[in-house]
Amino acid sequence: MPYVNIKITKEGNVTAEQKKQLIAGVTQLIGEVLHKNTKNLVVTIDEVDTDNWGIGGVPVTELRKAARAAK
Repeated sequence: MPYVNIKITKEGNVTAEQKKQLIAGVTQLIGEVLHKNTKNLVVTIDEVDTDNWGIGGVPVTELRKAARAAK
C-alpha cells in the first residue's frame, strides 16, 4: 500500500479545499505514474509550525521576519 506524506509549514493560509485538492492530485499522480491501486493509497498532510522548520540552519519564523523587515 503506497503511503505519501506531505509536509507544509503551518501558517494558517492552507484551506481545507486546497488540502482536498492536494490529496486528490497526489493520489491520481501516484496511480498514473506507478500504476498503483489508488483505493489503497494513503496520503497524509502534516502542518509543521514554522519554529520547527529550518532552512539553511535558520527557523522559518526568523526567515519570514527578516523578509518582512527587508520590504
